[in-house]
Amino acid sequence: MQDDPLRFGANYTPAQGWFHHWLDFDLDEVRADLDAIAALGLDHVRVFPLWPVFQPNRTLIRPRAVEQLVALADAAAERGLDVNVDGLQGHLSSFDFLPAWTRTWHRRNIFTDPEVVAGQEEYLRTLAAALADRPNFLGMTVGNEINQFSGAPHPDPDRISPAQAARWLERMLAACERGAPGRLHVHAEYDAVWYRDDHPFTPAQAAGLGAATAVHSWVFDGTAQRHGASGTATEHHAAYLIELSKAWAPDPHRPVWLQEAGAPAPLIGPEQAARFTEATVVNALDCPDLWGVTWWCSHDVSRDLADFPELEYGLGLLTNDRRTKPAGAAIARIAAQWRGRAHRPAPRSTALVVDVGGAERAPGRSVCAPGGAFFDAWTALTAQGVRPAVVLAERAGDPAHLAARGITEVLHVRDVV
Repeated sequence: MQDDPLRFGANYTPAQGWFHHWLDFDLDEVRADLDAIAALGLDHVRVFPLWPVFQPNRTLIRPRAVEQLVALADAAAERGLDVNVDGLQGHLSSFDFLPAWTRTWHRRNIFTDPEVVAGQEEYLRTLAAALADRPNFLGMTVGNEINQFSGAPHPDPDRISPAQAARWLERMLAACERGAPGRLHVHAEYDAVWYRDDHPFTPAQAAGLGAATAVHSWVFDGTAQRHGASGTATEHHAAYLIELSKAWAPDPHRPVWLQEAGAPAPLIGPEQAARFTEATVVNALDCPDLWGVTWWCSHDVSRDLADFPELEYGLGLLTNDRRTKPAGAAIARIAAQWRGRAHRPAPRSTALVVDVGGAERAPGRSVCAPGGAFFDAWTALTAQGVRPAVVLAERAGDPAHLAARGITEVLHVRDVV
């Protein structure tokens, strides 16, 4: 893994119709989008079938929709792009996409109801199996930030315990593996998994289940509000989450995928987007064991579509008419610099100890959130020029663990001034 070239890609948001394009699938439009992405020098896309469109009934997975997904993957291959597929959408850009057989009159917990879970398993297995023979198929992501359905601040959550979350993840990942053995199957949560004390999806699950740890870095979580567009914490937020995730990883060299990062307005203004993008990626590249970076997103959301939060409209590397934006040019430059090169940054030899009240459940993980004592101490060290790793309190005295990660100095929050 350490000698594999870094991967650079984009989360594919179709230029026309956003993810509603599955309802009026136009392969020529998809090809034009993929041409523009490939022209940036990127090597992969993450794609998002809409769950209710693909599985409108628990026992109906639409063959035509699956064929269209395969056609998209084949079009990507023609342009030198690998494909990761998110299965359970789930949640995208403030909108929920759950099939009718899980809501209202058929209201059932999507994480624990036996029939719903069996339907999800078959859906994920079917998508994975349809792509299993495609060389450019990277693997499945179980769903996009589906953990947001499990508790606050969702207005109608399907509440579960950490043990139930773990069982659900294990079953979904196993279904992906049955469909396409040996691929890079992962799960992906938004940052409540790292920051919210009572959240049922835990850091141990994020860093221990699946073939890699997926990190989603969004600075509208309080980071940019506190530190500004060019603050140390803001420009290093993705690197912080990468290093934080590694504290829980059972394998000291488990790959970490920066699967989402974006430049959200107005906290990151249009004139600041290129700088922020470059700083975020360059700082992430200073983290050992990084698998790659997949920027959110490929194309802007069209202003013809209503009711999105304002920040969602301008996140693309490309405009709706497929012109490269300054942030897209920044990603293209970095991808060109790294093409074919192995990623071997120096170990982060100084580690900051994080104590979350127990590694397994992490009941005190809010210290890691923006404004938390650990977050602020890590930021202060970074501003001083230190490259801090993160080590769990439970592992801080384990010489073998420290040596495996190249850690030679251990600091506590109280040591940071």
